[in-house]
Parts: sequence; structure tokens; C-alpha cells
Amino acid sequence: MAKNGPPFTIGVEEEYLLVDKDTRALVVDPPEELMREAEEILGEQVTAELLRSQIEIGTRVCHTVQQAKDELKRLRSGVIEAAAKHNLAPIAASTHPFSQWREQKQTPKDRYDALTVEMQAAARRLVICGMHVHVGIDDDELRIDLMNQMSYFLPHLLALSCSSPFWEGNDTGLKSYRLTVFDALPRTGLPERFVSWSEYQRHVSILEDAGLIEDSTRIWWDLRPSQRFPTLETRVMDVCTRVEDAICLAAILVCILRMLYRLRCANQRWRLYTPMLIHENRWRAMRYSFDEGLIDLAKGQVVPFEYLLEEILGLIAEDAEALNCVTEVGNARHILTRGTSAHRQLKTFEIEQAAGNSVEDSLRAVVDRLIEDTAHGL
Repeated sequence: MAKNGPPFTIGVEEEYLLVDKDTRALVVDPPEELMREAEEILGEQVTAELLRSQIEIGTRVCHTVQQAKDELKRLRSGVIEAAAKHNLAPIAASTHPFSQWREQKQTPKDRYDALTVEMQAAARRLVICGMHVHVGIDDDELRIDLMNQMSYFLPHLLALSCSSPFWEGNDTGLKSYRLTVFDALPRTGLPERFVSWSEYQRHVSILEDAGLIEDSTRIWWDLRPSQRFPTLETRVMDVCTRVEDAICLAAILVCILRMLYRLRCANQRWRLYTPMLIHENRWRAMRYSFDEGLIDLAKGQVVPFEYLLEEILGLIAEDAEALNCVTEVGNARHILTRGTSAHRQLKTFEIEQAAGNSVEDSLRAVVDRLIEDTAHGL
């Protein structure tokens, strides 16, 4: 590899939903002092989100996976501490099991007001949370090249992160319902493919000059060059309920990008597949998580996810060693064994129903499980 290669730093942003510990519903109108108290604990690393029932944290720039893990644990703990003072709790889930989007209140902010005026109900329905992972790649041309290649792996990351099987009290049949809500916005989904940074910039400028967007932060692809930082920002994943799952995916992600850079340094590259085929895998990940496999695009057949995961882990073994995150990457196998958050939520609901509890009580039990899992390992 080149001596002056990318820094491959890591930054993680997580969005949480705030629930009332008594009702387990989303808190529509949290106390004004909650955010102030969270900021006293975490400073500028905690911010309000589009809806008042949401809260977001962001790590500092982390130079190792271990540092990112420590940061996430500290930030989650801080939000839990601040929320507990008001009998509230955060849940790291991409949808709430039963609360209604129509009941939520928007955070007063010009940027959010402009969004809802433009997007109308498509924006008002955004009672969803995600995890965004930034990887430091300070060469613009390299960012575009790696974005083109990285798109192939987005469905695999999504499959391991699913945490949104319920919507407004219903089992949607999807493991990641979040993306069906988010995809209603423009400029979402898989990233476009560009031959250079200048071509990307030209396309962004057309939208800016036409007055359609202020800047590229209004491009919400599953993977995008960050406007604010010299990073590639991966946005396809649901927020992981357990912190060890979040770190596992962040570690796999940075290792994949390092692997692709290694190939480039050896005058090789990952094969570029058509968006149609990658979209098919994206849908399968939304629908099934890893239960029914994904398409091995080289073979042209659906294969068990375990096979594809082991293939990826083999490809990035050298990178996991170099980045000192072999254990964290290997935890993906544990996700397959115990299931994603979506699997665990559905199992909790099933157990409660089998015990003769009402649908309402069963869904409240799911929220209890989410509260517990969000704080697990902190």
C-alpha cells in the first residue's frame, strides 16, 4: 500500500428515539431541560433531530476502532443518564414498535421547517433513525472511486443492522421498514456512479444552481461524499440496538474500504455491477435481513448469507489485522447466531403473544427489550 494513503479514521453518528418508561410510547413533548442536560454531559456531541422524540449523537474523529467503541459507549451512557432524570429512555431502533407518526412534534429549526414545507407528508413520516459511519478518505478522486466500488457491499451491511420490523403497531414483514419510509424522499437510495470528482461536482452544481438544494447535504444516498468532512459517509444501515453490533459494522466498513484501496494500489479493483442487481440485494436485505440469502452477483444465484459473510471476512482479514479490529469484525458471526435487533424484537413479540398477552402489552414488552439492549454492554 502507498505510504501516504488515506487515514481511514472513523466517525459514527447514531440517532435514538426517546420513550416514556411508563407508557413505552414515544415522548411527544420532552422537557426543554432534557437537551440542556444532555449537552452539559456530552457538549456539542449531542444534538436535536427533526422530531422532538429523537436525539442524535456523534463521536469525535476516531483513529482506531477501539476509540470509536469507547466513544459510542460514553455517548450512549450520557443520553441514558440525561433521559433517566425525566423518566425517559433512548432506544437505538430505527422505528418505534407502536407510536404514530401523526402524533409527533417537529423540532423548531429553520432547516427542518424548510424540509417539511418542501417534502410535506414524506418528511412528516420520518419517525426513523439510522447510523451513519464516516471513514476518512482525504483524496476527492479516491472518494469517488471507492464510492463506486463500495456500493456492492451496502446490502450486506444493511442485512446485519436491521432494527425496524414494526411500524405503528404492525409487523411489517420487513426486517428494515425504515428504508421504505426514507426512500420516499428524493435523492435517496444507492449512490449514482461518477467517473471523477469533477463530474460529481458538476451534477451537484446543477441542483444548486437550479435552487433545488442548498448544498450536497441534501443528497441522502446510502453512501455519499460528506459535505462537511473529508470522508465517505455510509448511511444505509439501521441504527444497531446493541453497541457491539454498531462497532462490528463500523469495523467491517472501514476494513472493506481499506481492502478496496489495497486493490487499487495493486492496479486491481472490485467489479462494478449494475444498480439493478445491487438494488435487488438491497431489497432482499430490507425484506429478510440475512434469513433468505443474497445474490452472489458473480455466480448469478441466491446463496446463504453465511457464505457471503465468510467471503467478506476472508477478503478483509489482512485489513482487520492492520487496523487491530479482528475481534470486532468477527462479531458479525455472533449477529448471525443471535439475530439482528429486528429478529430479537420479533421473537420477544412472539413469546409474549404465545403467553396470551394482548398485542398492546406484547409491543410494550418489545420496547422494554429495546431499552435493555440499547444499554447493554455500556
